[in-house]
Amino acid sequence: MIGPGDDLEITVYGAPDLSGHTRVSADGNISMPLIGYVRIAGLSSSEAEAAIEAQLRQNSVVNNPQVSVYVKEYTSSGISVAGEVAKPGFYSALGPHRLFDVLQAAGGPTDKAANKVLISHRGQGDATTVYISKDPAEMAASNIDLEPGDTVVVPKAGIVYILGEVTRPGGYVLNSTGGITVLQIVAVAGGPTHVAAAGKTRLLRRAENGFQEQRIDLKKLLRGKAHDVAVRDEDILFIPSSAIKTALNASALVAVAASTAIYRVPF
Repeated sequence: MIGPGDDLEITVYGAPDLSGHTRVSADGNISMPLIGYVRIAGLSSSEAEAAIEAQLRQNSVVNNPQVSVYVKEYTSSGISVAGEVAKPGFYSALGPHRLFDVLQAAGGPTDKAANKVLISHRGQGDATTVYISKDPAEMAASNIDLEPGDTVVVPKAGIVYILGEVTRPGGYVLNSTGGITVLQIVAVAGGPTHVAAAGKTRLLRRAENGFQEQRIDLKKLLRGKAHDVAVRDEDILFIPSSAIKTALNASALVAVAASTAIYRVPF
């Protein structure tokens, strides 16, 4: 929809004196030679064309007017991008816009972004969820057209932190729709190091009053002698060193997790 401040190029075919560049005023009108003001705020381009043609006929300026309205810049109805992107903000809808173009303009998703976006259309209640795949065909299908006034939200993905004696400690982004377990996270982190006290592994889970702690015998899990354990968003899995006797408390582990590297889980 056209709104105040939008930049328009209006062409009246066969009447170059009536054609030209204009900007919609704050009260939603444009001014044209010989016909004065035409209210077009809230109209689509085709509706604005019909309104100008009707005014030209009413003022007997052109008998059979044919008008083209091209919106060069939607300054009033751009596209809002929020959430896990490098540069959240309001982006002017200049020309055609597709989802990946807008995400690129916003600096791209952060390391903590989920593999989906939520798109809300002005005047419509429910948001549309679009999943971002690495498959070329699925990527092409998800690169949908956006309209001025749309809002794009990139949500934060679930992250599980694995710290201590593993080959690649860090935070692992969970983009899988299925359940993820301790053994899967340990595997993508490269497994325990040779000095790991795997039998003394701790799982910290956020609760209303802090963190709940669960002791896990990773040594038994790796040998298939115990049931695997499901992990959740914001869980912290800590594998201590057999060479260090001092145990880190929950607050220290949370601080370490906050500063650790983030990795994408390949499943």
